[in-house]
Amino acid sequence: MAHTRTTDVLVAGAGPVGLTAAVELRRRGVSCRIVDRLPARLPFAKAVGIQPRTLEVWDRMGLVRAALDAAVPMRGQFTYLGGVEQIRIDFAMPPEVPYGFAALPQYETERILDEHLARFGTAVERGTELVSFDQDADGVTCRLKTPSGAEEEVRTRFLVGCDGAHSTVRKGLGLSYEGGAFPEEYMLADVRVDWDLPDGYGVRSMHLDGDGKVDDLLVCIPLPGRGRYRMSMMVPPELSAARPAEGASDGVTHGLQTDRAPGLADIQTVLDRLSPRPTTASDIRWASVFRISHRIVDRYGDGRVFVAGDAAHIHPPTGAQGMNTGIQDACNLAWKLSLAVEGAAHPALLASYDAERRPVGEEVVGRTVRHAARGVESDPEDAATLMMREAQLLVAYRGSPVVDPPGEGPGPRPGDRAPDCSGLTGQIAAYPLRLYDLLRDRGHVLLLYGTETGTGTGAEAGTGTSTGSESGTGLDELARTARESSGGRVETCVILPADSRTNGPVGDAGVLPAYRDAAGEFARLYAADQPTAFVIRPDGYLGARLSPATPQALAAHFATVFAANGTA
Repeated sequence: MAHTRTTDVLVAGAGPVGLTAAVELRRRGVSCRIVDRLPARLPFAKAVGIQPRTLEVWDRMGLVRAALDAAVPMRGQFTYLGGVEQIRIDFAMPPEVPYGFAALPQYETERILDEHLARFGTAVERGTELVSFDQDADGVTCRLKTPSGAEEEVRTRFLVGCDGAHSTVRKGLGLSYEGGAFPEEYMLADVRVDWDLPDGYGVRSMHLDGDGKVDDLLVCIPLPGRGRYRMSMMVPPELSAARPAEGASDGVTHGLQTDRAPGLADIQTVLDRLSPRPTTASDIRWASVFRISHRIVDRYGDGRVFVAGDAAHIHPPTGAQGMNTGIQDACNLAWKLSLAVEGAAHPALLASYDAERRPVGEEVVGRTVRHAARGVESDPEDAATLMMREAQLLVAYRGSPVVDPPGEGPGPRPGDRAPDCSGLTGQIAAYPLRLYDLLRDRGHVLLLYGTETGTGTGAEAGTGTSTGSESGTGLDELARTARESSGGRVETCVILPADSRTNGPVGDAGVLPAYRDAAGEFARLYAADQPTAFVIRPDGYLGARLSPATPQALAAHFATVFAANGTA
């Protein structure tokens, strides 16, 4: 075996989840290797739905433009029963949500992430498989099989398993993976059709048996390219697997069955039965048979080793929740790992990954199983709430050990997603900015919302230190506290009310960036009617909401995230 190499983090698996983890680590300066056993990226449109929340995450990462250029909009869905239209759903988001639903083939998602990762000097090591690992108090020793068949030993601080439903990392940790398999098999295909349905709409067409159960199904999701869709449908008997229900060697039956592939004639037969319009399928790019299971691990990590994405949770593809949930797993974990690698993390920070993300995984598994069996109407929520939940905009971490107690009151609370807003103006840009423009490519951000008197810790904020104007010492003291508590890892930005006389840098030295809430959207969406400090985490969630905002309260919050004084 060759000489042992070292790196800060090894990521096993280069799908969208592993690539997200690697990008997040590398853009924070963490050394990282990412390996994948496949010799090349698969040209399959497996996961295609991109949720608005994922686009927000990609915005923060600085790669959303590439995704928007490559994707097509998902405007809604038609549902048919027995060839008769039942319902048309339009995927409308509130105006303050910056992105809508989109469709993007998984191979394009991987390409975009792969190219973004390359900007940081890191490439996926293809044809390289994690064989086994052992961890101790100081790190993890990993054994890799290289494309030549040779073994390589890697010593790493942390190991992240994004290696799918049959995860070597999950098995090596001995995590349970409770759940079961659905008996049905499905066909997937990427084809072109010539119907006249509106662009950007998915299609769900069903037939019911005598007992009212679905016995025939066609689901079509639009893809880039005129008339292109990724279609899924039930497998005909002649293509059904002659194997036990739990066919995989590890007892987990989930994903593509690459030994069987339907042809264009198989797809056309289903379209002849279920298509809402007479149509002819053509130009098939790929097709496969796949099985679905629903499972989740008992914990998302152990010691220095973690799992994310399908390695942690699998479920029906209803609502395109799987890949998007995994991408957010990776985002949540990566910023915490980066602080741990730097020695700047509170000792309990990494444990918050499981505390925050496993409840999300449990909810997604339960909801998608329920929707697969009984439809989205099985949830009693109103349409707007249901749409926000499907968009993953209602994911929250209230009660997390690394966010402040939510408290009472309107507006987003600690643990909630930090909403976007528009209409922020500065002295130089001749156009209004969105809040997410200010957060892009940053880590922790301290947002100070102030008034003309008591802008930060002044008398109006109740701390007894009068500031007298927007450039008072209260702002500087809070910014200094954030800097010192985090070892310089928190940036400060000031949001001034719509009627403010100032529209530029504030503070004693006039160096704190400030923007005026000219449209009043920030005040409205954040329910900010008095001086308030908001801590926004690297993953776009509120860690704290402080009003009055005192240095003591701010330091107490950062003490749950960072090591003492932001260093080990």
